[in-house]
Amino acid sequence: MRVLGFMTGTSLDAVDMAVLETDGETIEAFGPAGERKLSAAARKVILAATEAALAWPRGAPEPEVFAEAAAAVAREHFEAAEAFLEKNDLAWRDIDLIGMHGQTVLHERPEDGRIGRTVQLGDAAWLAEQTGVPVAFDFRSADVAAGGQGAPLAPIYHLARARASEMTPPLAVLNIGGVANVTLWPDVGELVAFDTGPGNGMIDLLCQARGAGRFDDKGNYASVGLVDESILRSLLAHRYFDAPPPKSLDRYEFSLEPLEGLKLEDAAATLVAFTAEAVRMGFEKLETSPREVIVCGGGRHNPEIMKALRERLRGEVKTAEEVGWRGDSIEAEAFAYLAARTARDLPISFPKTTGVATPMKGGRIVRPAGNAEGEG
Repeated sequence: MRVLGFMTGTSLDAVDMAVLETDGETIEAFGPAGERKLSAAARKVILAATEAALAWPRGAPEPEVFAEAAAAVAREHFEAAEAFLEKNDLAWRDIDLIGMHGQTVLHERPEDGRIGRTVQLGDAAWLAEQTGVPVAFDFRSADVAAGGQGAPLAPIYHLARARASEMTPPLAVLNIGGVANVTLWPDVGELVAFDTGPGNGMIDLLCQARGAGRFDDKGNYASVGLVDESILRSLLAHRYFDAPPPKSLDRYEFSLEPLEGLKLEDAAATLVAFTAEAVRMGFEKLETSPREVIVCGGGRHNPEIMKALRERLRGEVKTAEEVGWRGDSIEAEAFAYLAARTARDLPISFPKTTGVATPMKGGRIVRPAGNAEGEG
């Protein structure tokens, strides 16, 4: 089937889109890919929903702003896709299925016997009505309800993408978004995946808090800063790094407070080192060392992050583009692929990727008539 996948990350930068022709197992063809920047109005309401989610007590009614944000996210997706399809000489009738991840505003991992919480906002029913195309959505909830981490979900796609490129194990795919996560395809055994630690998220928040833009463009601030080793050690002392995989993080897990006494450049350099060192520590927990590490996500555009990774990791570190992948579109492709797996009742999460007890089906599909189907 021909599937349009959407992804909006916690950086609140853009709606990413990609078309795949897939049965949820093999990839027959890669269609067009693109992005559209989020509007300032949508970003504002999503930020309000994120703030409300962080303060949302368990058992309390859902914050009212969630509905407003879900509607805004769906509109952004629809408008982005309308322009994208027209540009690529496609129409909605050419699309068999949509995979919409939605905007994450909350992700709490299971802890101390308590199941996690995860919230991705986006009005899938409205999008299905507007497009006339079934929409697969809510990919994480079933895994979380079963005691899993609910993340990362892209590993099964990373495997399919590597096989489509005729690659061989042992291979790692490192995604650096707001949070960094790794997928290991070992020589023997199951896929292993987990969040290693911060990605771009803390650097973005630092720049925004200091009035220095939305992110450290090309690592310009970090490139002239000095790493504060004492603060770096304190950041790496966080209990998260002692936990065995699989494990997952919220973008807001780590505080910027320890960096308040540093000038911007030194704080940015310290956070680059934090991201890279957390990845190195994560790789030490893997039973197999990959020969090659493919880096995707926005972090690969930061030369300082890439330099720090190459200094610390044993495998050859390459950007997605260096191996012929579309680095800005991997996650949108992944949710197109996961949508196809949902439609075919195939599992999307696994014991060594999210910690769920057995391979889990996930996602729901809502059709244009407005009737949602059950998971898987």
